[in-house]
Amino acid sequence: MQYYPFDSRNSLYREKIGALAEGETLRLKVLLHNDARVHSVYLMLKNDCQSDFSQIEMTPTTSLEEYRYYECETKLDEGLYWYYFRYTSEYGEFFVSKTETSLGVVSKEISCWQQTVYFNDYKTPDWLDGGIIYQIFPDRFYASGSQKKNVPDDRYICNKWDKQPEYRQAEGEICTLGNDYYGGDLKGITQKLDYLKSLGVNCIYLNPIFEAHSNHRYNTADYFKIDSMLGSEKDLEQLTKKAKAKGIYVILDGVFSHTGDDSVYFNRYNRYAGLGAYNSKESPYFNWYKFENYPDKYESWWGIDTLPETVEDNPLFCEFITGQNGVLKYWLNKGIKGWRLDVADELTDGILDKIRDAVKSSGQDNYLLGEVWEDASNKISYDVRRRFLRGRQLDSVMNYPFAAAIVDFAKGMDSRRLVNTVLDITENYPPQSVKLLMNHIGTHDTARILTVLGTSRIDGANREKQAEIILSPDEYELGIKRLKIAAVIQFTLPGIPAVYYGDEAGVQGGSDPFCRATYPWGKEDKALLSFYRDLGKIRRNSKAFMSGEFIPVYAQNGALAYMRKNNEGKAFIFVNREDFAVEIDLPKEFTKFENIIGVMPLNNKIKLNPFEFTVITK
Repeated sequence: MQYYPFDSRNSLYREKIGALAEGETLRLKVLLHNDARVHSVYLMLKNDCQSDFSQIEMTPTTSLEEYRYYECETKLDEGLYWYYFRYTSEYGEFFVSKTETSLGVVSKEISCWQQTVYFNDYKTPDWLDGGIIYQIFPDRFYASGSQKKNVPDDRYICNKWDKQPEYRQAEGEICTLGNDYYGGDLKGITQKLDYLKSLGVNCIYLNPIFEAHSNHRYNTADYFKIDSMLGSEKDLEQLTKKAKAKGIYVILDGVFSHTGDDSVYFNRYNRYAGLGAYNSKESPYFNWYKFENYPDKYESWWGIDTLPETVEDNPLFCEFITGQNGVLKYWLNKGIKGWRLDVADELTDGILDKIRDAVKSSGQDNYLLGEVWEDASNKISYDVRRRFLRGRQLDSVMNYPFAAAIVDFAKGMDSRRLVNTVLDITENYPPQSVKLLMNHIGTHDTARILTVLGTSRIDGANREKQAEIILSPDEYELGIKRLKIAAVIQFTLPGIPAVYYGDEAGVQGGSDPFCRATYPWGKEDKALLSFYRDLGKIRRNSKAFMSGEFIPVYAQNGALAYMRKNNEGKAFIFVNREDFAVEIDLPKEFTKFENIIGVMPLNNKIKLNPFEFTVITK
């Protein structure tokens, strides 16, 4: 039998796979053929902060057929590390380098494996493990009908719930992109808690709810005031209280990398009585911002001048957000269970450290989620290697790598690439953060998943073209078939599935603003909604999805099978995206089972026709 020199995901080569806690021993083995005529083997290791590799000599130990093991062990401090192997032989010097997967090959080139080491006191909440997140864009979910008070006159209030969101920016028009409001509110969410419970939801993530002068509210005007269109502090307290009674917790969106220019703090348009940074250098908020040429030229988020960037490490701003009387604790004291940090990778390490302290000092089981689009264990932003998931900052992140891989697989990508993406993340991230990954396949920042999966017409289309895209019957059918495959995977991978409101009901639409249309109450795709409820039930009823190990079983082209397993439960998942039937043997652990959705096994085999699936738990 032929063996690889090294595989970071195989217990033949390392004692514990994946990230390690500080103080745990890293034990590695290399397996080299006797014909290599090896003299010496070395582990080449460096901390990411260092420029040079140190070497640890590896000891020759046992044999395996025609191969010899070389072993070493070391203990590492918290940090990010890179390693490869070097050996000398009768034939010269060679390296064992990483391929595009976890496998190592003998090479003259160097390519490194990653080793994450996190603080040994790193803890994350348990209440969300095995749960389901439901993301709500508050203006578009449900309108309670309650009278709105103190609504600014310069907002356009839609009186037709199913009107397409405005995408044009005509000057002089009050109904324009970002300024059309539909009346969804906090009381409306409270009224729909039973609906959310029926989906298995135990966490509501709300897009921003603070006063702001656009419907998305990412241009905060007042961090201590709920937007008048959404209700009051009392309404939020009622929502969190009634949700908690049903086993559901609420987290809010924190937007701290920038504010709105139309805000108490900047006050560019003199909407507010006090002095904003734009009005006077004597403003208490002046040092929150970085002016290049006062007052009209200042640093802004992605160059958008309506979103002036904050100086996050400014002591006054940092205290305003993270202090004892700051924004974070104020709303935690109102009953919310945590925060999602907008563009977390654009916040400094200094404020992120203090954000964690503030959130956790208000309750160790509060959830701190960050928006990071790449692998958060090795992300570089603003020329700095980030340390989001090593125990002093985030609990977990929005899992864009999974989202991209799931969508690509549903549209035709080889299943082995999806498996490799999953294993990359579970290998690089601490298990504490893996269990709480927000596994979405669509959000307020992406086109609706049904449209993405149903048609390629959305690809590269501008807003004018997107406004005209409605799925044809054939496209809708294809989208639904692909969506079911994608959702089965989303609901059963490590982490927490996150449903973007309305995806479970068949909502279509392109990217912003079309992905932010209203929920179609009374016009849902009832079959799709029933499917999502079934997924929620099987997930919530099996403890295999609570930090269960991910074990690939079969991955070939458009077919994928895997297990989730821990001491309290087991689950087997098999999906077929091919245009022909695929049959595999049922793992021996599942000859008897308790629950199933999808295709029933027969004679200890599972045969799936195109776009069929099965989820079995025991």
